[in-house]
Amino acid sequence: MNSPKQLHSFHIPVMGIAYTIDSPVKVAQWGISSVVSLVDDILIEKMRKLYSMKFNLPFQEITDKMEDFRAKRIQMYLDMMDTIVKKNMAEMKESFGQKSDQIEKYMAMLPDFSEVKQKFQLYMQQKSTDIEDMKQWLQEHLMPGSIDVNIMTKLDKANYTNGEKLPTEYNDAHAALRGFAQSSVNGSIVLSAGMNPMLYSYFENFDVFYPDADGNLSKRIILKVSDYRSALIQGKMLAKKGIWISEYRIESGLNCGGHAFATDGYLLGPILQEFKDNRATLYNAVFEVLKQSLLQKGKVIPNALDMRVTAQGGIGTAEEHDFLIEQYQLDSLGWGTPFMLVPEAVTIDDNTLQLLKNAKEDDLYLSNISPLGVPFNSVRGNTKDEEKQKQIEAGKPGFVCTKKYAVLNTEFTDKAVCMASRQYQKSKLEQISSSEMDTEQKERESKLVQERSCICVGLGTPALIANNIEITTENEGVSVCPGPNMAYFNKIVSLRTMTDHIYKRIPGLARTDRPHVFLKELSIYIDYLQKKIEETAKPITDKQVKYFETFNQNLNKGIEYYYELSSQYRKKFDYLASDFRADLGRLRSRLEQVVADVHTPAN
Repeated sequence: MNSPKQLHSFHIPVMGIAYTIDSPVKVAQWGISSVVSLVDDILIEKMRKLYSMKFNLPFQEITDKMEDFRAKRIQMYLDMMDTIVKKNMAEMKESFGQKSDQIEKYMAMLPDFSEVKQKFQLYMQQKSTDIEDMKQWLQEHLMPGSIDVNIMTKLDKANYTNGEKLPTEYNDAHAALRGFAQSSVNGSIVLSAGMNPMLYSYFENFDVFYPDADGNLSKRIILKVSDYRSALIQGKMLAKKGIWISEYRIESGLNCGGHAFATDGYLLGPILQEFKDNRATLYNAVFEVLKQSLLQKGKVIPNALDMRVTAQGGIGTAEEHDFLIEQYQLDSLGWGTPFMLVPEAVTIDDNTLQLLKNAKEDDLYLSNISPLGVPFNSVRGNTKDEEKQKQIEAGKPGFVCTKKYAVLNTEFTDKAVCMASRQYQKSKLEQISSSEMDTEQKERESKLVQERSCICVGLGTPALIANNIEITTENEGVSVCPGPNMAYFNKIVSLRTMTDHIYKRIPGLARTDRPHVFLKELSIYIDYLQKKIEETAKPITDKQVKYFETFNQNLNKGIEYYYELSSQYRKKFDYLASDFRADLGRLRSRLEQVVADVHTPAN
């Protein structure tokens, strides 16, 4: 067995810092995999204390005065979650035959095509198997969901002790990787937000990432990618180090939650098609590089390894789920944003839960609040933005930087600072004020600077509020990062209800006027292109014209692909409230209008 068997055809991706911070404790028992953010070790330590008390587990605080405290906090938290999940699974399996509905709940949430579910139902109908034999069968076949973790590879700041810079392995992402590698969980680490060659090399230090002769891996790597080319490049890069990518997780560039990494107009459908057409090529090319590296290192060379391909971003109906799985031969689909309305699966405060429940299309927008300088999905009315506005009105823009996870800017300082910090914004606003920009441009640039928000704190605070954990250095403002898909869900539901929705066992939870996931993404990309064009100073340069033309060409190629797809699989789109091809035509006309004003400047 190369990796734990996945019993569900969906997973819960990482959401913010806090929203999935303890999701494995909540959902792994039911066979559902989820992803924990490893950004905030301060929050992680608080959650470890909370759960240690709840489950009567030993707890000894790991203070920031201890050596390698970040890695130790992460390792101990993951070990604790692993212990809790295994305990819950053991108790559930042992409960069979007693007055307990846990096994039934587990089976009920599985997809109807699950062999495990079908065999269990057959037993319940026939009652012909001995209870002890059935318990043994359950021991072998009931599996927990995976405890997976996420590292944003660019959040890898250097750390200091007594003013002295520590070695690279104590950088934030490196320490998080070490904590995961040394933990007891048999899960995966999701690498997101681009390449970090130095971090990639660090994987070589841990035997858990090398396969045995049968292709088994103690720990696996999931690479989040936006296109096939990136997957091939990064897959080979890690393979040269003897490290295998067990899963390529394709994420929509804009139709997702959190940070949005836009492509140059490449759409999800054509990207998925390219992965489908080249899946064997990807596997063979990367595996050949891996074998050579393992040979040079004197490591065991397996005959074969698992390679999963999954996708996520804006999926919201059972019809979309089934079509994407079948059409592109995907191993799983990520359902993120809809699960923000499932308190059984995520950690969220009541105020933010109601804000999301009532959010409409106009409330959800692509913001500039992230100090990483990457577009960030947000919702109007979140309390962190309200807190930020009060500080601006008081003449004190920016935040006191307490956690320092996003300190990346060295424009005014030798040691990196965060662009949401009061220190940075004060210096930047003074620079703008004394510049030779005209008044309008100064106002525009100043507004952009002050848009940056302290999401390190804002994305972690919901877990503190929801669990009544004392808020000390943190303020109470909450940042929230749903995808555009949030507009089409307006009910707070149970975990069972959401899984029933995904597997089409109940009438759909999503609004019936919801656009297809492909069309929604296309619409967002057209909006994105339009904004780019409008914000570009005139006259437009040759380089800018070329960029816009390439973007437009890629979108049009995607539109042609969708026309062909909808013609070939017309019945697959019949469930939509509107006509897929007619809506596609309207979006094409809109794209033509958007790019009409782009002209090659005179030489």
